Amino acid sequence: MFRYSTLAAAVLMASPSLWAAFVMSTLDPTDAIIRLLIAVPIAAILLSIPRAAFDRYARTLPAREMPASPTMLQATTTRADREG
Repeated sequence: MFRYSTLAAAVLMASPSLWAAFVMSTLDPTDAIIRLLIAVPIAAILLSIPRAAFDRYARTLPAREMPASPTMLQATTTRADREG
């Protein structure tokens, strides 16, 4: 199963041929579909490289524990224009 980002990147890479085939009719639609099918695994490989690097970085970070209840902060002010 492919991710939507992979399919979007493949359509973006094959968009010139898809445009030429289905809008301008200067390219055979079969050629455009073949180029799209070739672009899908290429997009998957190109997108897996940064995904793997980010996953490796995320695994080295220490896990942060969330407190059971968040602490409440109250802001206080002191007026400087009045004395006492």
